[in-house]
Amino acid sequence: MPYIPHTVEDRQEMLATIGARSIDELFREIPDDLKIAPQSLNIPSALDESKLLAHLTQISRKNVDLTRVVSFLGAGAYDRFIPATVNAVISRGEFLTAYTPYQPEFSQGYLQSIYEFQSMIAELYGMDVANASMYDGATSLAEAAILAHGVTGRKKIYVSEAVHPHYRQVLDTYCWSMDLDVVQMPTEGGYTKIGELEDAACILIQYPNFFGSIEDLAAARKAATDSGAMFIVCADPVAMALITPPGEFGADIVVGEGQQLGVPMGLGGPYVGLFACKSEFVRRIPGRIVGRTTDHDGREGFVMTLRTREQDIRREKATSNICTNEALMALACTVYLEAMGKNGLKQVAETSVRNTQYTMKALTQAGAKLKYPNAKVFDEFVVELPKDASEVRDKLIDKGFLAGLPLGPYYKDQANCLLVAVTENRSKEQIDAFASALKEVIR
Repeated sequence: MPYIPHTVEDRQEMLATIGARSIDELFREIPDDLKIAPQSLNIPSALDESKLLAHLTQISRKNVDLTRVVSFLGAGAYDRFIPATVNAVISRGEFLTAYTPYQPEFSQGYLQSIYEFQSMIAELYGMDVANASMYDGATSLAEAAILAHGVTGRKKIYVSEAVHPHYRQVLDTYCWSMDLDVVQMPTEGGYTKIGELEDAACILIQYPNFFGSIEDLAAARKAATDSGAMFIVCADPVAMALITPPGEFGADIVVGEGQQLGVPMGLGGPYVGLFACKSEFVRRIPGRIVGRTTDHDGREGFVMTLRTREQDIRREKATSNICTNEALMALACTVYLEAMGKNGLKQVAETSVRNTQYTMKALTQAGAKLKYPNAKVFDEFVVELPKDASEVRDKLIDKGFLAGLPLGPYYKDQANCLLVAVTENRSKEQIDAFASALKEVIR
């Protein structure tokens, strides 16, 4: 064990100090049938550095190289333009290696960037305050539901079936651990159908939703108010450049995923969760908040603020179990938003809408059918194909297109449905070629 500094004698001495005979005895509470013998794992022998690099390179070639295919994938992971300034800034050593700004006198630069991140997210969503980012959009949504339970004391969490399936899985896990009931609200025509809300702590709506449809937040706000529930919205930050932000509908909490704001798609991460709320809930916000203040001499400075020690130590009394953030990815979002500006972000949104409308027409002419023809969409939509969507997607990859997300694994009655996203990065030539390839595959 070359990376473990303790000798056998060191370990024996530590075990003797705490009154244990072996390391296994420390884990005696774990049932034997749940333990795995190391020899049963069939772990291969260690490789030297050059062989390990060759091995990992061979594995990586199984991935779809997005530099070689044109992506129409969405569902939380979007191929958007990233200004060169983003990587240039976040690659600087003082940002790339920085971790927790506990000592404000040494961390003013990072604290200021986090403060600017919070300010811009709050403005985008039309909310009073925002925190210093979360792990991802899914944990942001789940944390919002837990906050609503803490405020209302109620145990039922109402979530739309048009909320991202992965987000709902995380929500289920959070709520299971806290003995909360998750009630799914059905959809009709691509929109959430809100019925009776009995003993509801909150209702959770995605905006635009997982199918791409722009939900009626005014109606959702009224339903929440009538039932005494909190109103939580999971909103696309780029769409906020064009459509009315949730804060103007009176949302109590707005969450979202910041990957679109300067963070590469990656292979499942890292992502950055967004979390904003009304000022009355500021002491219940999970994670961190950076505030602006003045020192004894009146000089402006930035500090972490309104933060209880329970977040880090007495965890059973904490308002949240998240006590860190995605600071580097939040910095990427900050640089992106400042580089693009209001006009730039609006241009990104408008181009996405135009490309989406053009793609919808091109794909229907190629033989696809719009699943929700009457839905108002931003940059995603669902098409129904004459054959299994997963089969179509796989064949289109061979033709140089990452077609989108088949919905069959998430909605049993939609095996032939494909969720397509169109960003500002897609050109008319790429869209036409995609439609032509789809026409050939589905024939």
